Amino acid sequence: MMAALVALLTTQTLMAQETIRNNRPFTLDDLIPGGATFYQASYPETMYTTWWGERLMEQDMDEVREITEDGTKKGALFTLADINAALSAANLPLTRHLYTVEFPYANETLVLLSQPAAKALIDWTKGSVVWTQQRDTLATAEDWHAPSRNLAFVKAHNLYVTDSSGQTRAVSTDGSLDVEYGESVHRDEFGITKGTFWSPKGTKLAFYRMDQSMVTKYPQVDISARCAVLDPDPYPMAGETSHEVSVGIYDVQTQKTVYLKTGNPKDRYFTNLAWSPDEKTLYLIELNRDQNHATLDAYDAATGQKIRTLLEERSDKYVEPLHPIQFLPWDDTKFIYQTRNRDGQNHLFLVSLEKPEKLTCLTQGEYEVIDVLGFNTAAKTLIYASNEGETIGQNLWSVDMKGKRHIVGSREGWHNGSLSESGTMVVDNWTCGGDTKVGRRIDLVTTQKPRVTNLMTAPEPWTNFAVPEIKVGTLKAADGVTDLYYRLILPTNFDPTKKYPAIIYVYGGPHAHNIDSSRHYGARGWDIWMAQKGYVMFCLDNRGSEHRGLAFEQATFRCLGVEEMKDQMKGIDYLKSLPYVDAERLGVHGWSYGGFMTTNLMLTYPDVFKVGVAGGPVIDWKYYEVMYGERYMDTPQTNAEGYAETSLLNKAGNLRGRLLIIYGGNDPTCVPQHTLSFIRACIDAGTHPDLFTYPGDGHNMMGTDRVHLHEHISRYFDDFLK
Repeated sequence: MMAALVALLTTQTLMAQETIRNNRPFTLDDLIPGGATFYQASYPETMYTTWWGERLMEQDMDEVREITEDGTKKGALFTLADINAALSAANLPLTRHLYTVEFPYANETLVLLSQPAAKALIDWTKGSVVWTQQRDTLATAEDWHAPSRNLAFVKAHNLYVTDSSGQTRAVSTDGSLDVEYGESVHRDEFGITKGTFWSPKGTKLAFYRMDQSMVTKYPQVDISARCAVLDPDPYPMAGETSHEVSVGIYDVQTQKTVYLKTGNPKDRYFTNLAWSPDEKTLYLIELNRDQNHATLDAYDAATGQKIRTLLEERSDKYVEPLHPIQFLPWDDTKFIYQTRNRDGQNHLFLVSLEKPEKLTCLTQGEYEVIDVLGFNTAAKTLIYASNEGETIGQNLWSVDMKGKRHIVGSREGWHNGSLSESGTMVVDNWTCGGDTKVGRRIDLVTTQKPRVTNLMTAPEPWTNFAVPEIKVGTLKAADGVTDLYYRLILPTNFDPTKKYPAIIYVYGGPHAHNIDSSRHYGARGWDIWMAQKGYVMFCLDNRGSEHRGLAFEQATFRCLGVEEMKDQMKGIDYLKSLPYVDAERLGVHGWSYGGFMTTNLMLTYPDVFKVGVAGGPVIDWKYYEVMYGERYMDTPQTNAEGYAETSLLNKAGNLRGRLLIIYGGNDPTCVPQHTLSFIRACIDAGTHPDLFTYPGDGHNMMGTDRVHLHEHISRYFDDFLK
């Protein structure tokens, strides 16, 4: 299948001329988020659905209706007018649409509506509000538990719990910038996205407490005040003192808190919290600061005492736990464990509490499990997404507890799934880069013996535009062995007898990719815009990027930006071989890690690239945060040579072409010190980059600033490359 796919991708063009009915040009607003017409022009029609147990509900602005398994749409279950009548009778604010309502209870006719000041459960059969819960409008994080109706929230760094009766109690009182409760820790690494974790019945709440009083504070500046003021951000840089995290468990009934007895938390990471089904045990993965040793540990939820270590992982490079364990709904003694360190790919293993050292491999092969959707409890199977059979694709699969698998998604491309409560059905939202007519297809699929019912097929909305030709293919990495995927976009109204300037769009870092088999093969709106302006647009996923296995990612270990650039230069060799590419007019652009790669390419190969635009760049990894930076580079103390080799400050004197650095004035991710230090180094070296800042913005520009950003980037290439 893979060979056939590669052959198809290397020869297939995305938008043939016969599909273009009207060669209307794009505007930047059509293509960039924040533009006035972006959503209408850039996204195909969709439908909004949610599950009520095993019953599929379609939501729109004015009504909610049920869709049966054969795709039949029933009459309205309730309307916007019905909901607003109930809200009005309860003296609650009215709502303007029904897109976000939820059905938290499979066997009850209750719909949940979350408004800024309150949550409300409405019985649509009675037309009345049956329960409300006040929300704090100053809360910075919330975690609502449907079975218990308890609400955890964070305000001013303190943690609170509001129970189902409306009683609010403080779990902590000493919260501050230095000590945070219930918030995401370890700077959102290791799969951490929140700081509170309800037990299955909602009787207990596990939460993070982060002490960062010992962490150096980066001096961000708030210029919105009449006299600018400091807005310090605790930012632990690689090799420096890091924060210390504890895990607490709050009992809603007794209002008591115990902390896990983990010992001294210094230089330790606690990740991937998970509850046992009986609420008696809390599991977590502990990682040492060197990130080469991880343990899956069990703690007594009543006392905080450690019970035992179940599993252990070691690596000569790094271990990166990203997924909490998941207990089988039909067997409380077994759970699913995800790891990439057993065979080099992210796979699923069945583990028994009785003999945790004996793992049963459920998935195996040269592909990665990308996501776990849930379980089919009746069939005792697990539903997941992977790129098996299509390296740049994502399909849906089912596997039983003996490792027998079958595909659920029905075609190549990119599948996103939403699973019903007991896992018997999935809504499959599909797009495909090679389909020039269908913008999106949404199917209802049974997961055990797949039966597909089409719910909607939306036409490609770009058929009325002058869409450039898009190709994808593979070339060999710098190691001469590994296949790398690229995307090539030809200028609109392409003339093969002309010579065109070319721009390389680059990211190149872990946990991201640019080329996949989703709509337009993942092409960004800006890529299309620049192709319309007469540029060849090229993108390559080098070694170090995601979904290609551990060896592919770890090729960059301790030397970020070295092997990646070698791979990118293989892409440059390919571009130069194309008769219509002007090798004297090559540009490069990227953001964040891509900003680092852009600057690096400009400085390492100054005779190759004429123009570059680097956004929010890392300049020197010693200025980046502890968890990410030390995972891939170790510390500056233990890898001084690697940090020196990859620092762009040491290459500032190499700049020959035109380089524009753009950054957010309050970037909390790649802090402004990166950019400002580089400008200073260039001044000292006698080179002349250009600089532009977005005051008050963070790592990314949003809304109209994003449109302005892409106008500014485009103008720079037009001025100096075209």
